[in-house]
Amino acid sequence: MRVEIWSDIACPWCYIGKARFEKGLAAFAHRDEIEVVHRSFELDPGRAKGDTAPVIDMLATKYGRTVKEARAMEEHVAGNAQAEGLGYLTEGREHGSTFDIHRLLHLAKSHGRQDQLLDLAYRANFAEERSVYDAQVLVDLAVEAGLDAEEARAVLTDESAYADDVRADEREAAELGASGVPFFVLDRRFGVSGGQPAETFTQALEQAWQGRALTTIGDSADGEACDTEGSCEIPQADGHV
Repeated sequence: MRVEIWSDIACPWCYIGKARFEKGLAAFAHRDEIEVVHRSFELDPGRAKGDTAPVIDMLATKYGRTVKEARAMEEHVAGNAQAEGLGYLTEGREHGSTFDIHRLLHLAKSHGRQDQLLDLAYRANFAEERSVYDAQVLVDLAVEAGLDAEEARAVLTDESAYADDVRADEREAAELGASGVPFFVLDRRFGVSGGQPAETFTQALEQAWQGRALTTIGDSADGEACDTEGSCEIPQADGHV
C-alpha cells in the first residue's frame, strides 16, 4: 500500500507530522508492506528566490502580532516538536522560497534517497543553524543524503530541472482538495490532514488497508497545519487551533 505525503520544508507541522506518522506506522501490523512517497507542496509559491526573512518577523507581520507574541507561537510549536524527540530552534531561522529544495528532493527520489534528504533538510531548517535557502547548504545536505555533489549542484543551477515534477505534485494536491500541509493520502482511499497524533495515523492505516472509500480525517479545526500562504495556524487560548 502506498502512502503519499504532501509537505513543505518551511512547515513546522510537516516536520512534527512526519515524526508522528512514523510512530503511527511503526505500530501498524503491515508496516513492512507500506511504500511512503513524499510529494511537493510550496506554502509560499510566489516568493522570489533569495527573498528570505527571519521567521519571527514573518509571523509577526502575517498575523499582526507583536514580536513577543510571535515568539510565544514559536515556543508552542517547539514544545510539540520536543515532545516528539525533535530539536527546534525558536530563534535565528529564516523563511523563504522552498522551490529549489523540492526540486532537489525529486532528484533524491530518483536515487532512492528522498526520505534521507527530507530528514536532513528538516533538521537543518528547524534544529540547526543551517539555512536551507543557501545553495551550498543544499549541496552539502544532498551529499550527506548519499547524492553526488556535482549532480545536486547541476540541478540547482538549472532552474528547469525537476520543476515540472514539483508543479505536477502541487496540481495533484489541489485536485485532491489539499489547501494546507501536511496532507497524507493512503492508497488513494483515505486522507489525513494535519499533524495528527500517532494513534490517528495507525487508525487511518488500518482503515485504508481494509479498503474503505477516501475520507479525510482532520481539518483546520483540529489538525495543526500550515496553509498555502506560508503561514501556520495560531494556537488559541484553549489550546486548539
